[in-house]
Amino acid sequence: MEINYTRRDFIKKSGAAALVAAALPVRAQDDKKIAVAFVGVAHIHTPNYLNEVKKRGDVHVKCVWDHDPKRAERYAAIAGAQAVAEVNSIWSDPEISAVIILSETNRHYELVLAAASAGKNMFVEKPLGITAAESRKMAGAIEKGHLIFTTGYFLRTDPKNLFLRGEIERGHFGKITRVRGSNCHNGSLGGWFDTEWRWMADPKIAGVGAFGDLGTHTLDILMWLLGGLDSVAAEIQTVTGRYGDCDETGEALIRFKSGIIGTLAAGWVDIEDPVKLLISGTEGHAVIVNDQLFYRSQKIADSNSHKPWTDLPKSPHAPMDQFLNAIAGAKNEPLVSPQEAAARVTAMQAIYEAARERKWVKVS
Repeated sequence: MEINYTRRDFIKKSGAAALVAAALPVRAQDDKKIAVAFVGVAHIHTPNYLNEVKKRGDVHVKCVWDHDPKRAERYAAIAGAQAVAEVNSIWSDPEISAVIILSETNRHYELVLAAASAGKNMFVEKPLGITAAESRKMAGAIEKGHLIFTTGYFLRTDPKNLFLRGEIERGHFGKITRVRGSNCHNGSLGGWFDTEWRWMADPKIAGVGAFGDLGTHTLDILMWLLGGLDSVAAEIQTVTGRYGDCDETGEALIRFKSGIIGTLAAGWVDIEDPVKLLISGTEGHAVIVNDQLFYRSQKIADSNSHKPWTDLPKSPHAPMDQFLNAIAGAKNEPLVSPQEAAARVTAMQAIYEAARERKWVKVS
């Protein structure tokens, strides 16, 4: 993910991202800082998000809660914050304006609804929920409360994806006929989830296995670029059995509402994943290979698919900084909407159903 679209690189590069965050404009030191709380610290990205927050001069982590007290205490110590035993103490604290929910996915529903009821703005790690129905209820509660929200779909900040979105909007691909997206790493092969993050390889807790865990990022990009889905078919499999019957790889065939046909690959059993995205149209073609974009359009005279395209837009802030900037009063941060987050869960649920039933499934 991140630049190379893998979780390994997200973790590796988070320090650099935090340094960028440290350079962002912040409030004067004599102003009151934004008080935030971490609600659940179970996710594998918790250390990176905490590091990003700590680098900001305008944010104060007031407290940390987790249903596992030892885990809460460990991250509270890192944050220089208080570990609290009762999550209700966060909901009732008027000083805390925002919460960062990094719990196991099966705890999101209760926590998000409680946060919405308490009027807390929230960053919720993806996916938003276990089921489409729960995710839509959460999205509705967030919107009803007029709360600031986003989630961790950081591929939207990649300049290559931003460039492609602009070219699609300008019609430089002509009629798009097919797309391919892939997001794979060697998490199962490397035993990434053997110990501390074991719950992420338990679909009863995470809601999905490898395909949904990684696939949701590229699914988001495909839908962000090309719109809603009509129907899906899929094959999702267990390969090594390292995590029981948790799925470890898969591929979906996608029909967009526009008629475009696409494929989505994701998994934890790949030693390489060089081709991340391909878009083909009647007047344009783009492919991202080894983190380089190759692009040709009949409407752009100097486009050449034989050399990397480097004229790219500036990357926006990372999702966590977008969220905190919005809390601080920044306007027009490109946040993921609650309904977008719910729509990704809805589409992924349909893909898993299609794999189980071995048939095309309509995305409702």
